[in-house]
Amino acid sequence: MNVGLVMAFAAQASLDVVTLARGAEALGFDSLWLPEHAAIPVTVATPLPSGTASLDGYKHVPDPFVGLAAAAGATTTLKLGTAVCLVPQRHPIVTAKEVATLDLVSGGRFHFGIGAGWLREESALLGVDFPRRWAQTREYVLAMKALWTEEPASFQGRYVSFPPLWSYPKPVQKPHPPILIGGMRDQAFERVADYGDGWLPLNTGTATTRDIETGRKRIEALFRERGRDPSRLDVTLFGFRAERDEMRRWFDAGATRILYVLRPEAPAAALERIEKLAALL
Repeated sequence: MNVGLVMAFAAQASLDVVTLARGAEALGFDSLWLPEHAAIPVTVATPLPSGTASLDGYKHVPDPFVGLAAAAGATTTLKLGTAVCLVPQRHPIVTAKEVATLDLVSGGRFHFGIGAGWLREESALLGVDFPRRWAQTREYVLAMKALWTEEPASFQGRYVSFPPLWSYPKPVQKPHPPILIGGMRDQAFERVADYGDGWLPLNTGTATTRDIETGRKRIEALFRERGRDPSRLDVTLFGFRAERDEMRRWFDAGATRILYVLRPEAPAAALERIEKLAALL
């Protein structure tokens, strides 16, 4: 069973990412994933996501690419991913280089989990066209694909354009690291089939195995319509309870990987928690 860990938030007194990565690899976990929030405004009117009591944890999220690069240097087989990178908040030329560099230094172990962001005030700080943030995300991803695969690369779009240019390194994985797209609605299925390689559904406590089974079948059908191989679809479920029977139900429903979310706690307690989770495997 492919089970990964998400270091959801961080605090100065919590377990550091390098120790977590080494522990995760030694215990047999499949992967380690980091989220992204660049800045949290003091005043926020956007409703909080389901299951979120406050924004306190979001204030302490480190940069995922720096954290994952440190984890890459401390491990040899552990896969590394973003869950999720907020693509429209970043310039695609810079992000493409960071993704490719991380894939290079990790020896091709990076998975690019992406989203468009839910916090309007954070998006406004970073110049996101919030009502059309998924259209902006799509364009940025297409621009990055050009940068990863073309020599030289160029792109013309509504949100980003650049003349022929050199962008190196190229990713180790060809044509690029897997792109996993977050979301639970029908639009997410279309996005995965259009410009993604996998689906990253979020389980906040309301998702069911039927949701995963139905979503996977829908994406596979869309893959076939586009002449893509549905057997290559990656379904990585973000969030589950640490129960073996529940894990089995998610895999039986079509998940290829499930991710356990770690909350901030003292290093010794965090290591004890992942040891207990590993025992369930």
